[in-house]
Amino acid sequence: MSRGGTAARLAGGLVLAVFLAACAGGGNKEPALDTLDAEAIYKLGEYQLEASRKGEDAVKYFAEVERLYPYSEWAKRALIMQAFAYHKDRDYENSRATAQRYIDTYPAEEDAAYAKYLLALSYYDQIDEVGRDQGLTYQALQALRAVIEEYPDTEYARSAILKFDLAFDHLAAKEMEIGRYYLKRKNFAAAINRFRVVVENYQTTSHTPEALHRLVEAYLSLGLTDEAQTAGAILGHNFQSTVWYEDSYRLLTSRGLEPKARGDSWLAKVYRQVIRGEWL
Repeated sequence: MSRGGTAARLAGGLVLAVFLAACAGGGNKEPALDTLDAEAIYKLGEYQLEASRKGEDAVKYFAEVERLYPYSEWAKRALIMQAFAYHKDRDYENSRATAQRYIDTYPAEEDAAYAKYLLALSYYDQIDEVGRDQGLTYQALQALRAVIEEYPDTEYARSAILKFDLAFDHLAAKEMEIGRYYLKRKNFAAAINRFRVVVENYQTTSHTPEALHRLVEAYLSLGLTDEAQTAGAILGHNFQSTVWYEDSYRLLTSRGLEPKARGDSWLAKVYRQVIRGEWL
C-alpha cells in the first residue's frame, strides 16, 4: 500500500469523524463536497444509508461521487449503491433505472449481477398482493429469468430461482381466484377456462390439485361426466394424498362415478401425458 493511498484513507476517515461529531453536537454544517476525495464522499453516503431511514439521504452523496469523480472506482461503486438506496426507499422506478444504467455502463463488472438482481426486485417487490396488476408479475419473471440464465453461479441466481417460483405461483393464484369467482356464480364455462390455464400452464405450482378438483366440480355441474372423471383420475394419479382428491373422489362416487380417464377431451390428453411421465 502506498503512502499516498494511506494518507487518502486517513483523510477520508478524518472527514467522516468530523462530520459525525458535528451531527452529534447538533451542528448542521458539513464540509463542501467538492473539497473531499471520492472515498470520503462515498463513506458519507454509506453512513447516511445506515443512519437514515430514507435512502434518498444517501443518494445525494453517491451521486456527487459520480459527478465529481466520474471515471473512478468509487464512482462505479456509488452507482450500484444509488440503485440500492432507491430500492430501500421503495422508489422502484429510480432503482430500476439506476440499476439498468450500471448494467449498460459496466456490463462486465462483478456487480452487474447484483444490478440485474436489483432490477428484478424492483418488479418482484410490488407483486405481494394477488389483486395487483399481473403485468408486474410477468415483468418480474422475465427479469428473474435473466438473472438465472446470465449469472447461474451467483448467490443472486439462487435467490432469483426461489423468487421465480413464488412469482409463478402468484400467477396461478390469480387464475384460481378468478376461477373460484366464476364457479360461485355458476358461470361454469368461464371457471373451467381459468382452471384449465392452471392445469396446462402452471402445473408445477401448489394450485394444481385444487384446480383439478374445481374442474371435477364444474364439469359435473354441466353434466360432462367424462371430463369430470378424467380430472379426478389425473388428481388421483398425481395428488392422491391430498384433501382435494378426497373431495373429488367423494363427489364422483356419490354419483356412481369413479376417477377414470374417459373420452378424448383436453384432459384425456393431459392424462396420457401423465401416464407417459411427460406431465409434472
